[in-house]
Formats: sequence, C-alpha cells, structure tokens
Amino acid sequence: MKQFAVIGLGSFGRKVALTLSKKGAEVIAIDKDKEKIEDIKDRVVTAVSLNSTSIDELKSIAIGDVDTVVVALGEQQEAAILTTVLLKKLGVNEVIARAMNDLYAQILKMVGADKVVLIEEQMGEQLAKALVAPQIVENIPLASGHLLAEIKPKREFIGKKLKALHLRSIYGVNVVAIQKKLEEINDEGEVVTRIKVNDLPGPDDKISEDETLLIVGSEEEIDRLVKEE
Repeated sequence: MKQFAVIGLGSFGRKVALTLSKKGAEVIAIDKDKEKIEDIKDRVVTAVSLNSTSIDELKSIAIGDVDTVVVALGEQQEAAILTTVLLKKLGVNEVIARAMNDLYAQILKMVGADKVVLIEEQMGEQLAKALVAPQIVENIPLASGHLLAEIKPKREFIGKKLKALHLRSIYGVNVVAIQKKLEEINDEGEVVTRIKVNDLPGPDDKISEDETLLIVGSEEEIDRLVKEE
C-alpha cells in the first residue's frame, strides 16, 4: 500500500490527511503543534509531533521510506522550502508542496518539489468556471489530456434521443454514462438518495430533466457544448 505523510495540519493539511485516511491510505500526520497531533491521532495510522526543518527529526521517523509527502505549512513558506529540500535530500520520491503565491511556487520547484499546489489560485479558477458554466457539476482531468465531466442536460436536450443530439459530430464529445438520482425510503424510514447509472447508453436512450450526462472531451469542446445557445 502506498504510504503518505502530511506535514502541517492546518485546515488544508488536516483535510488532505483525513481524506487520504478515509480512502484507505496509510497516512503519517506531522505537525509541531501537539494539540493538532492529539486531535488527529486516532484517525490516521501515525501522528507525530516534530520540527520538519530538522533533518535529524525527519530521519527519526524514516521519512525517506514514504512514497509521497505533502508539505502543507500554510504561510510558513520559508519552513516549507527548507522542509522540501530536506525531504528530497532524504530520498522522498514525491514531494507535493503548497505555495502561497507564484514566487514561492517557483522557489519550491527550484529546490525540488515535484508538484506545487496554489490553493487560492485553483479555488478561484474553480469558482470562475462554476460561475461561467453552471451546467458542469464536476470535472476530472484524465491522463489523455481530456476531461470527464458531469453536466446537466441543456433544455433542448430534454426528451430527445442521444442519436438526435449528434454530440460526437457537432461538439467532439462522447457520452459515457447517464446518471439519475432516485429518492427512496430505507428500512429505518429515512429518505435516502440512490444514484442509478446507465453506463452503456445507447443511441435510442432519451434524456430526461432529472438526469446528468457523463461526457469525455477536451476542455474547449466541453465549454463549447455547455455555453452554446
């Protein structure tokens, strides 16, 4: 199993550590603040209080054996830079560091960070995209350079068969699945939502208003599809 370490348990680092742990990953949570360690220790494999700018303290937990380390030191950018240098010196295969701005992002890359995350910039980009294309529920980058996007059907799609929409020939996108949310009452009498997935949509399948389409295409093709009137 791949092993992760998260250094810095502010709101971002804590969220990363807990999400990785929930996904079944082996996580080492690291922070100088003992209260933060105490708060998370029962929800990750290991939680350690140490100074990540000390090579001896990093060696003490065999950090070099960890597959990926996320450096999430927030505004402590000088500490993030030194920590990144030490992690690479100790042989960590992949270091992902959070940067507060473009300048620190460039420096982190120069000292060895394999990937730099500009949180505020990325959140701003996501917000802007959501504002200009509210039909896109979610999108996931694929290794091919394309996106897998979940979109709400346009008004003119409702009631039509897939073959009548000509999405491939007109927009260059492919529909890979159709999802529909169904509300049901469970054994406890609670209303729960179940997602029904048609993962082999055919040309004669009709689109209804309460469905979403999972499509694959380039960002430009998907943008053109959702924005074109």
